[in-house]
Amino acid sequence: MAVLSFERKYRVRGGTLIGGDLFDFWIGPFYVGFFGVTTLFFAALGTALILWGAAIGPTWNPWLINIAPPDIKYGLSLAPLREGGLWQIITICAIGAFVSWALREVEICRKLGMGYHVPAAYGMAIFAYVTLVVFRPLLMGAWGYGFPYGIFPHLDWVSNTGYQYLHFHYNPAHMLAVSFFFTTTLALGLHGALVLSAVNPAKGETVKSPEYEDTFFRDLIGYSVGTLGIHRVGLLLAMNAGFWSAVCIIISGPFWSRGWPEWWTWWLNLPIWR
Repeated sequence: MAVLSFERKYRVRGGTLIGGDLFDFWIGPFYVGFFGVTTLFFAALGTALILWGAAIGPTWNPWLINIAPPDIKYGLSLAPLREGGLWQIITICAIGAFVSWALREVEICRKLGMGYHVPAAYGMAIFAYVTLVVFRPLLMGAWGYGFPYGIFPHLDWVSNTGYQYLHFHYNPAHMLAVSFFFTTTLALGLHGALVLSAVNPAKGETVKSPEYEDTFFRDLIGYSVGTLGIHRVGLLLAMNAGFWSAVCIIISGPFWSRGWPEWWTWWLNLPIWR
């Protein structure tokens, strides 16, 4: 079915989660929807507030702009705008924009009659972000434990948090997260390279079928997960990377406040060493 005729087939009213036919239309190739409008609203408002925060700050250098969370003394209460309240409102806007975009993806999936794998995968990234700016600060009793908005200030926060627990790479959940990130890159890099090698043949040769792709990996490593399987593997690896990233930071502070190398003393105390 040609793309244009297929678009006429699924570009019909319905499948929305809220609002009925409100904003249930397309602008060119882009579906709008109620949650498309809320995404635009929250994104525009949050961006404007970041620019305002930069305007009242000491610099317009994009590397050094710093929208910091409230001081620890404010706890979980609202802070004055210039003392962290701006960060709180921007965080609400960010969550509103991210969740709205995910719900817009759900509506598109409903219209197409397909599964919710894309919004589910994106939801894992949202979960990791919300863990940093909501769940962990809530568990530690102050919004000040969230990270600042700004390039260098954010990097400084990451560095300082890592040193606070001595060697953060000893965090077992961090080990899992890094392993999944690298494995995701490896698996999907191999997949992309294989597809390109099959569908981009030399001049005069024909495009190769999936049987060639499966045979390559059977010859190389003895097994091929298949054309559908590699996408399942990629989704599983990527979602695990986001999940364990959230776990590694949420257990640092609320559930473990000492240096992470000390956590591994259980290994030295196993009976087998005695």
